[in-house]
Amino acid sequence: MTGVEKAQALRDRKGGARIAALTAYDYPTARLLDESGIDLMLVGDSLGMVALGFPDTTHVTLEHMRHHVAAVARAEPTALVLADLPIHTYPDPDTAVANARLLVEAGAEAVKLEGGIRQADKVRAITEAGIPVCGHLGMLPQRVLEEGGYHKKGRTPEQLDALREGAWALIEAGVFAIVLESVVQEAAGELTATLPVPTIGIGCGETTCDGEVAVVTDLIGSFPWFVPPFARPEADVAHSIRTAAAAYVQRVRQP
Repeated sequence: MTGVEKAQALRDRKGGARIAALTAYDYPTARLLDESGIDLMLVGDSLGMVALGFPDTTHVTLEHMRHHVAAVARAEPTALVLADLPIHTYPDPDTAVANARLLVEAGAEAVKLEGGIRQADKVRAITEAGIPVCGHLGMLPQRVLEEGGYHKKGRTPEQLDALREGAWALIEAGVFAIVLESVVQEAAGELTATLPVPTIGIGCGETTCDGEVAVVTDLIGSFPWFVPPFARPEADVAHSIRTAAAAYVQRVRQP
């Protein structure tokens, strides 16, 4: 299937089988996730923290993203490969299209950008260029410095109205799905029930949205220094690595 066909297939899942999505940043992880049946692999700018050691996503560049997208794409996954457009790479429609094409050249099949109404013209331009787009509303990591931290969204009627207006602007511009991040459960549930495209939640409650996306390092426990309160680790890879490395050190140092 082409990227456009994969994106349409996910859009058609609205109200049906829930979408299981995980982040991926490298070739072996992409292969393993695809063998596990994941529907969507997000090469997220979260790689800034969990792969590159930055304090937030605002340090991630387009070249960082292209490097990691290419690694994931080499696994030739059947899952849709969705890549984040990093901060400062979509200031206007023409630039957004040019940079989306660079991510596609690296191996992405679709792109994601953050924001609602003010991003609609960029979404429209990218989709008209034949590249599927996923929206992202709620807590926007690329605006963490502007907002002074990570805050839940949708707590007030005004915030819910803003989310709803942003979602419809993105839908009218052509997105195939919308990620909702750290939106309070009641608001995320209302949006999921009323929007015609799938919502993919993170930090919105486990069954609130049409699907879920998790950061793979949170899932497998390979980044123990910070785990979000909503994360549900299924493994403890950090412990396994420490144990294996310590055993190796002991073996090497034995007389």
